[in-house]
Amino acid sequence: MDALLIALLGCLLGEIGDKGQWLALALAQRFRRDGAVIAGIAAAAVANAAIGAAAGAFLMPMLGSDARLLFLALALIFLGVGMLWPVRRPDPLANWRLGPFLTTALGLFILAFGGGAQFLILGIAVRTADPLLAAAGGAVGIVAATVPVVLLRERLFKMLPISVIRRGGGILVLLIGLAAAVSALNLA
Repeated sequence: MDALLIALLGCLLGEIGDKGQWLALALAQRFRRDGAVIAGIAAAAVANAAIGAAAGAFLMPMLGSDARLLFLALALIFLGVGMLWPVRRPDPLANWRLGPFLTTALGLFILAFGGGAQFLILGIAVRTADPLLAAAGGAVGIVAATVPVVLLRERLFKMLPISVIRRGGGILVLLIGLAAAVSALNLA
């Protein structure tokens, strides 16, 4: 159950104000078909979460306990630094003529591949040895962060202090990652 909750909260926090939300906003405004865009968001989130969890399940038996904790610590540090890094709006995929579902699914899948949320899911799957719950929690967190942008459009960015959430969350995640690294390296 820890894998589910940590992945859900970590991915939810990591996706707020990130490129995935900006791309979802651009696609929702372009297509005006919220259901298809939301389905594309869900498909991309599930696919990326499944890849991260599968990689974690593959790596987990090869690592000892401290190495697994260090792997999770690195994933948290990576996510925290990414949250503190300035976000540039992604290409709105205006030349893609695949329709709202495929454009959203493929665009978000490519954008998020190898990103902080996927690496966090991988780290959680490695550490907890529960890849299914890590994938489920991560996918739900990504969807929960991205779908409100489709439904509320620009109002979401006006309602929430996005930069404060990203900076505060980034610092928090970075500190948790550093604490986990210190513990994994037996420095404290």
